[in-house]
Amino acid sequence: MHKLLTDHPGEKMLFLGNEAIARGAIEAGVAFASTYPGTPSSEISLYLFQVSRESDLYFEYSTNEKVALEVAAAAANSGIRSMCIMKHVGMNVAADTLMTLAYVGIKAGLVILTADDPFMFSSQNEQDNRYYGKLSGLPVLEPSSVDEAKTMTAEAIELSEQLGEPVILRTTTRINHSTSVVELGEMGVRITKGDFIKDPFNYVTVPAVSRKLHARLLKNIGKAEAISEQSPFNIITGQGVLGIICNGVSYNYVKDAAKDLDISQKIKTLRIGFSHPMPGKLIKSFLKGCKKVLIAEEGEPYMEESVKAFAQEEGLSVQIAGKGDSLFSRLFEFDPAMVRRVMADFFDIQYTPVNKLDLSDIPEIPQRPPNLCAGCSHRATFYALKKATDGMDTIHPTDIGCYTLGFLPPLSTGDFLICMGSSTGTSGGFSKVTDKKVVSIIGDSTFFHSGISGLINGVFNNHDFTLIILDNRTTAMTGHQPNPGVDMNELGFDGYNKISIEKLVKALGVQHVSVIKPLNIKKSISLIKDALNFKGVSVVIAQEKCVLYAKSLKQLKGKAFRITNKCKNHRDCINELACPAFFIDNSQVKINESLCTGCSICAQICPEKAIVPVKG
Repeated sequence: MHKLLTDHPGEKMLFLGNEAIARGAIEAGVAFASTYPGTPSSEISLYLFQVSRESDLYFEYSTNEKVALEVAAAAANSGIRSMCIMKHVGMNVAADTLMTLAYVGIKAGLVILTADDPFMFSSQNEQDNRYYGKLSGLPVLEPSSVDEAKTMTAEAIELSEQLGEPVILRTTTRINHSTSVVELGEMGVRITKGDFIKDPFNYVTVPAVSRKLHARLLKNIGKAEAISEQSPFNIITGQGVLGIICNGVSYNYVKDAAKDLDISQKIKTLRIGFSHPMPGKLIKSFLKGCKKVLIAEEGEPYMEESVKAFAQEEGLSVQIAGKGDSLFSRLFEFDPAMVRRVMADFFDIQYTPVNKLDLSDIPEIPQRPPNLCAGCSHRATFYALKKATDGMDTIHPTDIGCYTLGFLPPLSTGDFLICMGSSTGTSGGFSKVTDKKVVSIIGDSTFFHSGISGLINGVFNNHDFTLIILDNRTTAMTGHQPNPGVDMNELGFDGYNKISIEKLVKALGVQHVSVIKPLNIKKSISLIKDALNFKGVSVVIAQEKCVLYAKSLKQLKGKAFRITNKCKNHRDCINELACPAFFIDNSQVKINESLCTGCSICAQICPEKAIVPVKG
């Protein structure tokens, strides 16, 4: 039985933040969940997917976040408690649905989990999704701990039903990926079948209907404001004339800093957990007892702007600050030392920072830049592409996935990246305004997610570019989740279909389509050259299963390779491939046989044919 299905209320378990969120959904009786995977939210989806194999919970990996929210919206409006999970940039994809769904509302609870990523551990930006609450008019809840993440998930479902609106649950990486002891609650009863009652004059958002629905939304915002004022997630602790307003993980840093600075008796703290709508009356009351107020929040000055507005409305002259050169930065994550320093400076607290350890006698840690895995077929595709375009003036729009690492030397293939699916759209623009040959790269999951429309656009407008689709048969970057091109039978699941990328591309009208096996270097170079010579949109599909995915399915058959004494130390293998299985020992190139997967790419490019399989 899955750990999250344990039905022992009161028992305590060690949970990852994302585990706690998934458990909160289960305790709330969520019966329908959908997602497009994205770090730091991916494990929530994984756990619910696993639970769905052992229960009547319906779970799906949707094509993208917009579709994920649409299927969840339909379920919630059929009376089924639902959850939609994504990372912060996924909300941009879902926003078209989100904005009008706020007008339409829901019949059963719907929680939209958005996991923000301060410091961009695995993301292309640091956007602060609290602003989606303001933009859409939907409530936003923010947990400060792993245990609270579970509680808030369940409470968000109840709040959603109380208001008849989706509720945004906004987390950050530090909450998603922290571990803590969590006490289990009662298991909710899942209602898995509902009924949609037709009501087109409230559901079909033509202008006349939407005008009425917007008025309804504004009334619901008023209701949410009243709830926020009384919410147990907005907590005041301590006494004193020095005030701190904080949220999320910063609440923990503030508590620790107050203790370290020995000012716990002078500090009054307001932790905002229900952050949209902000509790205006509560904040105004809090401000009246303070001489100075510091706003501690990662990301943008979201709370700071509101708090200053509330102070102005109340005619208060209290000093309020948050973001600034000597205060908190809008960049990256907070850390305890930084919060301690800012609090000491702002409140004029005498504080001597702890002396840093003297590390001068310790050698510098070698840099370990991110790299494609040993045996990754993307490395072979990039190598073949470089050889096929040798001497050509090229632009390589790339996309979001493991293969983004191809922009690093020595592969150096990747010149422009905005967001998921942007490679196909930007390729058309580059092809129209430059004389360079445009060769773009996209992964299979990303192609299904949002690359198809750009390819259609290229065919329709007669753009001139070659698109290489890296079909490694899984969504590798976020942990091997399925996508529409995955053979689910290999995973032991039936009831799924498989979409052929080759047939789809041809159906879109692409006239030149070829399929390569990238581990066959010579043949791949030849077929890529043919595609490059085609005038118009051409597509090359590089088919080779992700080496880690193949290993998990016990499908790896290759033998490790070794370097013989024929080697003349040209180092083409290292300088052109940079496979992590290579290392230098006494000025000679060697292969770590425990890392080598037997892909044979290096053997194919070695000028002396000095690389051979290990015998035995």
